[in-house]
Amino acid sequence: MAKHVGVVLLIFCVLVTTTVGGIILTNVDNVGRLVHVVKLIRSDYLEKATTDQLVEGATKGIVEALGDPYSTYMNAQENQELFQVLEGKFGGVGIVLSLKDPKKLVVLRPIKNSPAGKAGILPGDVIVKIDDADTISMEQDKAVGLMRGNPGTKVTLGLYRESTKKSTTVSLTRENITVPTVDGGALPGNPDIAYLNISQFASDTGTELKDTLNNMGIKKFKGLILDMRYNHGGELNAAVQVASYFVPEGPVVYIVDKQGNIDTKMAAGTYLGMPMVVLVNEESASAAEIVAGAIKDEKTATIVGTKTFGKGIVQTIFPLDSGTSVKLTTAKYLTPNKVSINKIGIEPDVKAELTKGQVATISPTDTNFDSQLQQALLTLRGKLK
Repeated sequence: MAKHVGVVLLIFCVLVTTTVGGIILTNVDNVGRLVHVVKLIRSDYLEKATTDQLVEGATKGIVEALGDPYSTYMNAQENQELFQVLEGKFGGVGIVLSLKDPKKLVVLRPIKNSPAGKAGILPGDVIVKIDDADTISMEQDKAVGLMRGNPGTKVTLGLYRESTKKSTTVSLTRENITVPTVDGGALPGNPDIAYLNISQFASDTGTELKDTLNNMGIKKFKGLILDMRYNHGGELNAAVQVASYFVPEGPVVYIVDKQGNIDTKMAAGTYLGMPMVVLVNEESASAAEIVAGAIKDEKTATIVGTKTFGKGIVQTIFPLDSGTSVKLTTAKYLTPNKVSINKIGIEPDVKAELTKGQVATISPTDTNFDSQLQQALLTLRGKLK
């Protein structure tokens, strides 16, 4: 009986709220149901179930019950992997997955010189199997966790390529993946036009951008194309640092919590003040939308492309015991004009789509630009007349 009570109390602690006047139990009937289930597992379940197992399962289940795809419980390994991604360094195979179809694991792009890139994996390939696990209805976070691991270890991927209607299997050896988040230089064939691609917002992105702008000598260019297509977001502070180069001093974004408290993030006073076009698409999300939203509201550039993803909410990571954490949606964000874009997205000023079957030329090495980049260049040239 003492074991039953011990497990129940561990789980039970997440189902109470504390006030100045004492402890108020919430929904006593449901707590009783939980106590009963734990007792049944202890007394009648055939296999062994540890206390850690039950507590972990209960914690995960409570967060999943919120029905919010962005709120998750992370065990120690998942928590470590998340922070590695935010730092832009992790052990894996170098695949970025698309957000477009959540029911499929579609390769958005392989990271340059990664195991996936060297193995010939292409954008659009569908991952149907990871080792022995079928990926039908598998959540992206779980799939990413299965593909990541210690450098030197192997993972086998089953792939389906729509263009050829063929399936294949590739064995990859994981490596240390370092993802540079900023790439820039003169646009091929246009020595007076600067081109910048920001692929995600990691902890070092602001510093990377500063160094890239200095190294390319940004002041010698007449205009700038900022490409944030397929940028799924990342750190809030990195987005504010980046936006500071593209909007004048003032609010970049308002963060509003459940009590209505507003935290205003201000531009840092590093505004470049040059003619600019920003490229976005349906997979530009979260922190990328913070930057695009600030630019659109401040009218410092023309937005070209397609409507963005529409993730206008903020997650906070709360550390727990034993290296675990819970990531919860804690606030929404508003653009400088106090516009919410959650589940709405940002409409471009100039709509431009890729032609059927066309692959976006991110960080192009020649003048064979995709149709969206062509439109961005045409729009910027119009500003320079």
